[in-house]
Amino acid sequence: MINLTINGLPLNVEEGTTLLEAAKFLGFPIPTLCHMEGLSPYGACRLCLVEIGSGAKTKLVSSCTYPAEEGLKVRTASARVIRARKMILELLLASSPQSKVIQDLAAKHDIRQQRFKQEYEDCILCGLCVRVCREQMMAKAIGFHGRGENRKLGTPFGVKSDVCRLCGGCMYVCPACQLRCTYTEPEKAICGGCANLSPPCVEKEPFDDMMCYMDPCVACEIETEDKQKKIERRQINDVFKN
Repeated sequence: MINLTINGLPLNVEEGTTLLEAAKFLGFPIPTLCHMEGLSPYGACRLCLVEIGSGAKTKLVSSCTYPAEEGLKVRTASARVIRARKMILELLLASSPQSKVIQDLAAKHDIRQQRFKQEYEDCILCGLCVRVCREQMMAKAIGFHGRGENRKLGTPFGVKSDVCRLCGGCMYVCPACQLRCTYTEPEKAICGGCANLSPPCVEKEPFDDMMCYMDPCVACEIETEDKQKKIERRQINDVFKN
């Protein structure tokens, strides 16, 4: 068994367990796009970044591919992690601004501005479709071509695949294909209409080293309850006044 600490809580896990699996066991939410149960870890979207180490030797790693190590200290929602996730989500929005999955994640992370040029490429190169086709459907009908900025998704040699069974599994798992948002104007790239917004306390002290990781946020629930009570008291007072 391997001993490590996640957000200050000690944990024992089996060898080969990833940090994402360990964090989920404790109930700490970590956003992902390229990860899916039953498929091999890929680490493409980088949304599952966590901070490991202590002092000046800390670094960010993808939790879906990084294995648990003895004595490792992990933080799933530090200020550094939240800033990195926000930047990644802005870049993903530039590639697929109409993806409801990415829209909801952006709204939940309190992103209000899309600072990068919208490219409308739709594909975010998460690799889910390739792995589903290869590992679940056993077809290998699609794959990646090229490297870097020339990396694209398609069939071998760009011709119609003879092994594709038209199962639709690639579209079913694709974050860009699942649901589409209606906004197409760059100035309205982030609507936030379909998801609860992030709690307002995440950028405030004393959460510089550890942001609020509770979902839903207890502080926000209390704040909402207090507001509801104030509204009810105001309504009662209005009744007695009348």
